[in-house]
Amino acid sequence: MRSLDFSSWQSLLATILGLTLVTLLGVGIRLLTQMTFQQRRERMNRQINERLRTLIAAYKVLGGSFTGDLTVDPAHRRDLRRREQDTVAQKPLAALDLSAESALKSDRTRRIRDAVEAALSDIILLGTEEHVRLADRAIHELVAGRPVHTHELVVSLRAFVRDALDLDPIPADLTIAMQGPKRPASSGGSKEDGRRSGGGGSGSGGGGGGFGGYASGDDPHPVAAPDAER
Repeated sequence: MRSLDFSSWQSLLATILGLTLVTLLGVGIRLLTQMTFQQRRERMNRQINERLRTLIAAYKVLGGSFTGDLTVDPAHRRDLRRREQDTVAQKPLAALDLSAESALKSDRTRRIRDAVEAALSDIILLGTEEHVRLADRAIHELVAGRPVHTHELVVSLRAFVRDALDLDPIPADLTIAMQGPKRPASSGGSKEDGRRSGGGGSGSGGGGGGFGGYASGDDPHPVAAPDAER
């Protein structure tokens, strides 16, 4: 206060301008600091939300089933073909199972494996150290061609998500059944099933447009007859 001069109106005006400048400078620094912290907090919230959304989706894929086969079959279609060929070579009289149920089961197994591999990739990207270790172990099992159980990783994901959302932990006296990968819906079916059954496929409904379906021995690239248009 000693530096304030109120002896004349010029001094009073200079003092008021100085105080105003200092006040505006302080308010500006405070607003800038608040905006910086707010932007950082919003960025962290977005990162946390994206991380939780991804891990919750991975949890649903890896632990969406409680019954049936709870393991991930790492076999690819070429491996299944090789197994069938080996079976025929060992038993010449054995007939191949070419039914729709067998094809649907093979396609479902492949889709489960693909979904689990994508979920494991997301976990390695956004999971904790424990999640990454468990996911890496599951991936090595898949690469080695061994069936994989995902229950341990599902339990770890469930505990992390509940803690991040401030939910109560699972009661210690409660034993939850083993969880396995989610089975894809079979209502849509595979492309092979669509061609085989003819329901809604191009083979049955394409005839009205001049590009009718073709059998296995026909030309795979049909062309509309020019006389039909005339």
